Amino acid sequence: MPFWLFKQEPSEYSFDDLDRDGETVWTGVSNPLAQKHLRSVGTGDKVLFYHTGEERAIVGVMRVIGDPVPSEENPNHVVVTVGPVKKFKSPITLDAIKADPAFAEWELVKISRLSVMPVTTEMWKKIETMGKGVPGNK
Repeated sequence: MPFWLFKQEPSEYSFDDLDRDGETVWTGVSNPLAQKHLRSVGTGDKVLFYHTGEERAIVGVMRVIGDPVPSEENPNHVVVTVGPVKKFKSPITLDAIKADPAFAEWELVKISRLSVMPVTTEMWKKIETMGKGVPGNK
């Protein structure tokens, strides 16, 4: 099962909003590379929810509950439906990610404006541990 990271400004839509709503259609992705990644997403995939802006942190996990479908606004773009899985006990800040050499080649560090990106299994496991607030892993 593939892993992903989706970014969103929390003032527009936050993890708490998703938790309250139960699901949402992930829209607004226009970057060609981000759209390519979004087309590769499938039902059941897990997704890290990253708050952009002032927060700049991974705050929780979502699950894809609908395969990509054409956007109503732009049929050349796709959207996916996601639902909440869990909010992390401790958000993982971008500073913490940049400080860890294990993440040096990740698009989150190298292509900071990319809104949808893959996550390797190794990175996913490390992020999950960091999100639990385990000492020495933050």
